[in-house]
Amino acid sequence: MRDRAAKTAAVLATPGGGGGGGSVEGAKKKAGFIEFVRGIPRFFREVRAEGRKITWTSRRETWITSVMVAIMVVLAAIFFWIVDFILRFAVTQLLQLANAGN
Repeated sequence: MRDRAAKTAAVLATPGGGGGGGSVEGAKKKAGFIEFVRGIPRFFREVRAEGRKITWTSRRETWITSVMVAIMVVLAAIFFWIVDFILRFAVTQLLQLANAGN
């Protein structure tokens, strides 16, 4: 806590009072931005290196997986169509039964 207070006091004691302009903070921000820009090529080199480590699936595996997904989509669509048909039939019968008493 004392170190933090001392740093704050040192910044406020400098000309400009740490209020932006030509203060130490402005120089640090500028240096940080320059380091950021210098780090961009390294970042992309590391991304390429990580991309090379990925084990990609073969064309055959991708095709088989895609066909399996398509089959499951069709089966799910049929299942929900049957459930919808049954529920619609049940609700229709209940409503006809309720209206028959009037």
